[in-house]
Amino acid sequence: MLGLHVAASTVWEILKEAGIDPAPQGSSNTSADFLRSQADALLACDFLETITLTGARMYVLAVIEHASRRIRILGATAHPTASWVCQAAKNLVMDLEDAGCRARFLIRDRDGKFPALFDAVLKDAGIDVVLSGVRMPRMNSIMERWIQTCPRELLDRTLNWNQQHLLHALREFEQFYNGHRPYQCIANARPLYPLPAQVTDPDKLARLDIRRRNRLGGIHHEYEHAA
Repeated sequence: MLGLHVAASTVWEILKEAGIDPAPQGSSNTSADFLRSQADALLACDFLETITLTGARMYVLAVIEHASRRIRILGATAHPTASWVCQAAKNLVMDLEDAGCRARFLIRDRDGKFPALFDAVLKDAGIDVVLSGVRMPRMNSIMERWIQTCPRELLDRTLNWNQQHLLHALREFEQFYNGHRPYQCIANARPLYPLPAQVTDPDKLARLDIRRRNRLGGIHHEYEHAA
């Protein structure tokens, strides 16, 4: 719990400096409850590494929202140059504005692939960057958990020929993850949608018409009531 406690303390201090009450309810003082109470203001990002069938090492940059657990895959490249990473930050800012997301802070590690201009682009958009501690992955635990989920549920189960093929698989997984995959920490809801209404009518229960849609050749399945 030390890493989580340090993360909470770090963000607590930044929120106080920004004039935001870190504990508006005043009813809980645990690190986990604190991070949950401030989730709407927090984003996190990190790089994920994978190798294509051609032997090229690819770097995938992704961002997650703490509150909804919505994932945004910003891109994949064999050469994460400063200009590429900065353009990804600009694309993120535009995407957040279009979605009406009012995040104030972004947690990232101290990876050298993040140039100073990356932080400056976010700062201009009103988002302050919070650096995680050295060798403290739990300070960015929500993002780190997705970094483990993506290979387990996608990359370890697919053969990606090149960058274009990899991006196609990542986009499909992003749509599945945000729109259909239940997330336990948000009461098994989906990041972009609430839980559907419970069916209690006996007549409707007797005539359930569930349709299945396969994604990525059947690696993932989506189930929905027929229209």
